[in-house]
This record gives sequence, structure tokens and C-alpha cells, in this order.
Amino acid sequence: MAKRERGRRALQDEVSRRIQQIDEIGEDGAKIRVPSPQPHPRDARGRNWDMDFDNLHGYAASVRAAVDKVRDEFDLNEALENRAPNPFGD
Repeated sequence: MAKRERGRRALQDEVSRRIQQIDEIGEDGAKIRVPSPQPHPRDARGRNWDMDFDNLHGYAASVRAAVDKVRDEFDLNEALENRAPNPFGD
């Protein structure tokens, strides 16, 4: 299955949304600053970007799992950053 492509901001927003849905983070009212995705050469799992977080205060495993799910679903395409969003999805 081909991955959908997103720009940096869209990926950052999607990761943020998923992190806030993690029960322990939501229940604790924790605020996690989501960094901009950083491109890298495609790895063995076909991923072309990642995020480095600071100070996850015990949420590292949950946040990493959320980020990795988004990395599995979406490729970073920086050319999409300046394109107007499509209100109808893909």
C-alpha cells in the first residue's frame, strides 16, 4: 500500500493530535511540544522522516509508538508545505 504524503506542518499536527489521544497524557493534562519532522533517507521500514523530542517526562514509549504509527502511514513531502490544504481529504 502506498503511503500518503504530507508536508511538515500536517505531520506535526497529526502527531500532536494522536499524542493528545494517549490516555495517560490526556488524563495527566500533560503538554507535549511536538517538533517539526526531520527528513532522512528512507530506512529499512520505508520511513523518510522522524522526530526528536525533549523532556517527555515518562511518556517516551507512548509518544514513540504514536510517532512510529504516523511514520508508517505518511511520507514527508516538503513540496506540499506551500500548497493549500484540500478540504476534501486526499
